Amino acid sequence: MMETERIRIFPADRAQMERIIAAERDGELRKAYGEMLAGSLAHPEDREWYALWVIEKSDGTRIGDLCFKGIGAGRNPEIGYGVLEPFRGRGYAAEAVGLALQWAFRHPEVKAVEAETDPDNTASQRVLAKCGFHPMGITGEEGPRFIRYKQIDAGTDYPAGEKEPPVRLSG
Repeated sequence: MMETERIRIFPADRAQMERIIAAERDGELRKAYGEMLAGSLAHPEDREWYALWVIEKSDGTRIGDLCFKGIGAGRNPEIGYGVLEPFRGRGYAAEAVGLALQWAFRHPEVKAVEAETDPDNTASQRVLAKCGFHPMGITGEEGPRFIRYKQIDAGTDYPAGEKEPPVRLSG
């Protein structure tokens, strides 16, 4: 688990993922969540790279989720995220992505993280920009692709030049 004063993120366990899948009304999201569960079960040694990560406010209210779309030799992990409608526009997505990047960049094999967003989703593109992502100049299945490279300042454990939220690791 990683947390700031406002939020915490953590990979859901199998039972949590199954409950989230069962409760999801959107067929496309249900399918995506099912793929995350299947990936985490197929790769137990790397389950965090496949699992759905829960985004909660500090009071335990679930406000969204994120995921990495697996990890493999010779390729960068890709992050996806979403915040539930009532909680959008408050900086939660950027805060959660920032925490997820800190977690990912603690793994020495990760040199960059990629993302893809719908071309019309300017809010998501703003989140990526706030988190230090830059356009790659290519388009993927969902739209333009972005990348964030790992750069470490001397004496810190977060990417250079970023204003990372104070983070507490637990568990």
